[in-house]
Amino acid sequence: MSPRNPSPPAHDVFIAGVSLTKAGEHWQTSLRELAFEAVRLAQIDAGGLVPQALYVANAFAPILSHQIQLGALIADFSGLRGIEAVTVEAAGASGGMALRQAFLALMSGQLETAMVLGVEKMTDKIGPAVLSALATTTDADHEAVHGITPAAQAALLMQRYLYEYEAPSNALAGFSINSHANAVTNPNAIFQRALSEEAYTKAAMVCEPLNIMDAAPSVDGAAAVLLARRSVLPSESETPRVRILGSASATSALALHDQPDILTFTAAAESAHAAYAQSGLKAKDIDVFELHDQFSIFSALSLEAAGFAEKGQGWRLAHDGQIGLQGRIPITTFGGSTARGDSGGATGVYQLAEVVLQLQKRADKNQVMDTKIGMAQCLGGIGSTACTHILGRE
Repeated sequence: MSPRNPSPPAHDVFIAGVSLTKAGEHWQTSLRELAFEAVRLAQIDAGGLVPQALYVANAFAPILSHQIQLGALIADFSGLRGIEAVTVEAAGASGGMALRQAFLALMSGQLETAMVLGVEKMTDKIGPAVLSALATTTDADHEAVHGITPAAQAALLMQRYLYEYEAPSNALAGFSINSHANAVTNPNAIFQRALSEEAYTKAAMVCEPLNIMDAAPSVDGAAAVLLARRSVLPSESETPRVRILGSASATSALALHDQPDILTFTAAAESAHAAYAQSGLKAKDIDVFELHDQFSIFSALSLEAAGFAEKGQGWRLAHDGQIGLQGRIPITTFGGSTARGDSGGATGVYQLAEVVLQLQKRADKNQVMDTKIGMAQCLGGIGSTACTHILGRE
């Protein structure tokens, strides 16, 4: 008989190099140029390793950039013509899902190296065009057709959360304040200024009770991670090696009204606990957590889903100052989507690269002390898709 608690598998997949471009409004830079910069920098960071495959995470290029076939486009433009290349789309979870596909390919033994690139151009269109694109992450037949937007859905969740758990009206302010504080020292963030509680309270409403500081700005951006098996890594390295310890994804109902409990991110919980099981770790073992903070309510629900707080109590971690760089569970350590900027399908790759920087002690002024284990989780839609990765420093 097998033991009741078997040892987790030794995943032979490492992050060999990472890159992040500045999140912002890149009006003079095309999607392919932005992607190329991230690919080039990741290869340099990996000591010149050449990927055998390219997994492009993107959500909105067919709508906002009028471009499909991103795999072929970017491989060609980046000097990688001929390699296997494909686009992975899972709304805001695209980055994590692309990494998962690359991870599985390396684990299968079919590949030894693979590049995961997240890229998005959000600011070439404005106003209704962007809102229309974002609405495609909802159920087209039963939600988008009635004019619902992701922000309106988040407002509904926030309203119910505050009511259900009798939380104060400013219960979620700490999430935005923390993100903006961390972004001050992140050169890749679009908002590099602190946010006071007074400014949060006076912020204009987007959709009551969700104000403009509760919602992440849509930005252009690209980030990349280059994966490799141990056999192709250099024998010596100046930076600690980072290995993927757990990789899992899950789905829930796409439409908000079809979810059994709108205040429980079931896909996030299932993917997190599957990643814990793979790695042999628990929530208490995580030193840093890059969660998906497209809206502040997502932060509270994600912390609860991943086991860092009891149901209805996630807001207290922010309210009590436990999520800062020196807190019990540091989150959004470079500003997250709230202050770094939300780059659609590239978001998950930004998160992963930031976790790697933390584990390798390359986070500069954003460094969390004594980090050995990090976790990144990105979400598609209102938690309909979730992808969780746990990384460890050797």
